[in-house]
Amino acid sequence: MDLEIRKKEFVREFLKVQNEEIIIQLENILRKENKSVQDKAEPMSVEELNLRIDKSMDDSRSGKLVEASDLKARMKKWS
Repeated sequence: MDLEIRKKEFVREFLKVQNEEIIIQLENILRKENKSVQDKAEPMSVEELNLRIDKSMDDSRSGKLVEASDLKARMKKWS
């Protein structure tokens, strides 16, 4: 199932919840998970950023790219 569809279905179910304890639990889970993701993200140095830019430009010049439309078409076949 597509992530966007799952999120919409989750929101629909969430809006039906009448129990405050459940809402508190879901809020706590969301805060914990968001903090966990933020804690894992480390800023990159200017040098690393420049190296990534250079590699991306080299990949582009040598044709090592996949068009977004092609990637989306491939991804549809995965499910």
